Amino acid sequence: MLDHTGFNVSDYQRSKAFYEAALAPLGVTLLMEPAVGSGGFGRDEMPFFWIHERPPSVQGGLHIAFTAEDRETVDAFHAAGLQAGGTDNGAPGPRPIYHQNYYGAFILDPNGNNIEAVCHKPA
Repeated sequence: MLDHTGFNVSDYQRSKAFYEAALAPLGVTLLMEPAVGSGGFGRDEMPFFWIHERPPSVQGGLHIAFTAEDRETVDAFHAAGLQAGGTDNGAPGPRPIYHQNYYGAFILDPNGNNIEAVCHKPA
């Protein structure tokens, strides 16, 4: 099981603004900035998702999925991500994978990474 994850971004301020908006519907907020160009997002005072402005940044190819409480939250994540400058990479809807159905939505962040919100609860 993972405790936290992080990756490098090309523009910290732009990425920070994107993630603050896109993750807000999931209850994930910026909890700390321990150094210039470094931020930890999470819940309940525990940062588990980090971004750092350092070359080289990850440019596409990364996939991170955040758990959503319900389908409406997945929808809100997708809308907030688009409004924050993300690119649609899969509208909210059912996703059949590994013999399970789940509800998810995909947004490409400012660096082209695939960020997803997922709800495993039935409709």
